[in-house]
Amino acid sequence: MENLQTFFEILLNSEKLIHYGGMVLLLVVIFAETGLFFGFIFPGDALLFTAGLLCGTQDLAVPLYLLVPGVALAAIVGNMTGFATGRFFGQRLFLKKDSFFFKQEHLEKSHTYYKKYGGIALIGGRFLPVVRTFVPILAGAIDMNFWKFNIYNITGAVLWSGTLIPIGYGIGKRYPASLDHIEYIILGITLITMTILIRGIIRMRKKKAPRNDH
Repeated sequence: MENLQTFFEILLNSEKLIHYGGMVLLLVVIFAETGLFFGFIFPGDALLFTAGLLCGTQDLAVPLYLLVPGVALAAIVGNMTGFATGRFFGQRLFLKKDSFFFKQEHLEKSHTYYKKYGGIALIGGRFLPVVRTFVPILAGAIDMNFWKFNIYNITGAVLWSGTLIPIGYGIGKRYPASLDHIEYIILGITLITMTILIRGIIRMRKKKAPRNDH
């Protein structure tokens, strides 16, 4: 039981995960977060920033020119897997009961976000936790054109990895001591992304709420 707890602590802690599994585990987790139902539990944004930071301080022995495209590729393949999953389940997905790894609430939030922004949701959704996991699944479920989906998929993955990783890299390179305070930086990133997500959900609910005309 203790070993299982340690395993999950590593998976959910960006710095521990990268130190423990290096580039390979990083790519596996990015793939899972962007392509599998349970992937929403992983801290994707913090993970990318941390990878860049550790690359900048040379704690991660992978050059930036390999790290960015490697993560982008994992994210692209992850989204394609999510799309295939959605295509397989189709409309049955909206009737699926809640489980530990699947919540209808997450699917509904992603659906609302997609209805509002269309295909652009696949790009902007890359920067939003939960939405990042479920939007590609939703795109498959509503039978979005595969080639159109992949244009948004590739664009979003390149922007996501091409911004957060270099930002972390730049900070790590310029301020190596920031590694001593990485938990606070990650907490800040998490708070920012969650605030954006919560504000978006509140706005969507306000727009969906019935108006009382007197």
